[in-house]
Amino acid sequence: MKIAVCIKRVPDSETRVKIAADGKSLDEAGVKFVMNPYDEFAVEEALRRKEKAGSGEVAVICLGPAAAQETIRTALAMGADRGVLLQADKIPADPFEAARLIAAELKGASWDLILFGRMAIDDYNHQVGPVVAELLGMPCVTAISHLDIEGATGVAERRELVCSKLLPSCHRLSGKKERSSARGRGPSASWCGCCAKKPKSCDSRPRGARAA
Repeated sequence: MKIAVCIKRVPDSETRVKIAADGKSLDEAGVKFVMNPYDEFAVEEALRRKEKAGSGEVAVICLGPAAAQETIRTALAMGADRGVLLQADKIPADPFEAARLIAAELKGASWDLILFGRMAIDDYNHQVGPVVAELLGMPCVTAISHLDIEGATGVAERRELVCSKLLPSCHRLSGKKERSSARGRGPSASWCGCCAKKPKSCDSRPRGARAA
């Protein structure tokens, strides 16, 4: 099973932040950045899908500055096979523009499943995942709490205000993971520390530029 997980670098929710002098952006001085927690759930789900299938690939895609390579390394440490950084000094404020750049990277590859976190904790806009699915012409289910895939079909369970709803879907699916049903894995010991070897692939290229 070939799975892509789209992740985002966000400020740690426990970090004190302040507005920069321009009045429009975040002053990043002293701010700790982490992988978006909901995206961690999506990475964990992808790894479990690969393990259940017995083979496959989990690739993580991140749009952001060069420093976001550290976020990708966190996913690689969890068990992802490779990462791609779509390098941009700033993530576009317009979710459609962010989705367009991500979709351009994903287009043309035969992904069985594309996962996003339910939302990013720094903007809460919920839009990038569904827009990427629309641009790729793939079905999308949001706020997934449980997903069963057998063969070429699957059933996604999503949580609503007072009930759960079961939604049939095809195998090629873009989904937004709400949470993990069990505790996620941390970085493996071989990846801990700044001097750890990094044998896995982490490609970095300007946004909008695809690999040959």
